[in-house]
Amino acid sequence: MDIKVTGNDIEKALKVLKRQLQKEGLFREIKQRSFYEKPSEKDKRKRREAQKKRLKALKSRRPIKKTD
Repeated sequence: MDIKVTGNDIEKALKVLKRQLQKEGLFREIKQRSFYEKPSEKDKRKRREAQKKRLKALKSRRPIKKTD
């Protein structure tokens, strides 16, 4: 991962770096690994995430138009 600093604007480069790390899911992974998660809790979390993903996919589909 490369972040280019243009015009000595460190703040802007840090913002770009933070945005890229968020997109890659690094912060989420750090949060999850900061404490022990029981295997049963891990399964529940994964099921919840899968359900959320399915619902999001259903919402993004276009509704079917009725023709009279």
